[in-house]
Amino acid sequence: LIRVDFNVPLDSQGNITDDSRIKAALKTINYCRGKGAKVILISHLGRPKGQRKNELSLKPVAARLSQLINASVSMLDDCVGRQVKERTEQMRESEVVLLENLRFHPEEKNNDPAFAKELASLADLYVNDAFGAAHRAHASTEGVTHFLESAAGFLMKKELDYFQKALAAPRKPFVFVLGGAKVSDKIPVIENMMEKADTILIGGAMAYTFLKVKKAEVGSSRLEQGMFEVVEKILAKAGGRVDIVLPLDHLVTDNIEAAQNTKETNGVDIDSGWIGVDIGPKTEKEFEGKIKKAGTVVWNGPMGIFEVDKFAKGTGAVAKAIAESEAVSIIGGGDTAAAVKKFGLEDKMSHISTGGGASLELLEGKELPGVTALSNREKQ
Repeated sequence: LIRVDFNVPLDSQGNITDDSRIKAALKTINYCRGKGAKVILISHLGRPKGQRKNELSLKPVAARLSQLINASVSMLDDCVGRQVKERTEQMRESEVVLLENLRFHPEEKNNDPAFAKELASLADLYVNDAFGAAHRAHASTEGVTHFLESAAGFLMKKELDYFQKALAAPRKPFVFVLGGAKVSDKIPVIENMMEKADTILIGGAMAYTFLKVKKAEVGSSRLEQGMFEVVEKILAKAGGRVDIVLPLDHLVTDNIEAAQNTKETNGVDIDSGWIGVDIGPKTEKEFEGKIKKAGTVVWNGPMGIFEVDKFAKGTGAVAKAIAESEAVSIIGGGDTAAAVKKFGLEDKMSHISTGGGASLELLEGKELPGVTALSNREKQ
């Protein structure tokens, strides 16, 4: 029984738009098949909230996986029940069966022991290779470990190895690049990274709250006024221990939706009525210089609204600087991974994480329930 993370993006027609997460699980699947194992795959997709929703069926995943492993993948209509039990009992050596979306059942998210036991009853061994779901204590990530001998898959091990190496004994200097929209989402990460990183580069909309606290004019840029006090404490605590680098200039627009009028600011201040949407050229140069000297770079969060080509230059510059550096580079977070792919630089990074929420929690210094469950099982 292998818990994989096949939570892939689908378009309105139900076609997979990015199959990276399926490809990331192939090493574990193929290894087990190569040993003659009967492979039962379980995953969630989207947020069906405990109800069966046809648009969130894993059927498109079964079709794509069949192509990738060059073998037929049987897709079942449910993940528990008599028919599932009967079909899995008839499996042949090296056969692959994909069960339907776990989250069609509310018991999955509730970590219901009876549901976990029923999943476990299908198999002799359990492998968790779903790093992207390891920060959730669900029936398929934590519950099943109470009923089956359990292990981590190759992807899970690779993810943990990279993050643990970067956080426990990073090659110095350690540069942490942080972006994204909200400061409030990243406070625990910043606080944990202040203990480990030599330099923290901050971009994205969250930077404007930091700049406002430092008395810069930010025009109509996004602000989190409720975070001013917290940011003040972070800047005071940083002191001489860690170098927090904020944008020196910006790309601004008077209308994000229209994206017609844009200009670069001369310095850190943004005029009234204008909105910061990306870092400017001086900031790019400053960030590039820090990244170039780094031994380890961990990047979480884009520098601007990179989905709009006009606002993507800063994120692209950071991605290129990391790709060209000698540093061990770890890319965490879905948006950051999407940005790296947009610029065609994924092959130049040491590691691109498959789990946004899970990687964020590791960067916060938290333990992941799906991982802790495996180690607890080993101790028993």
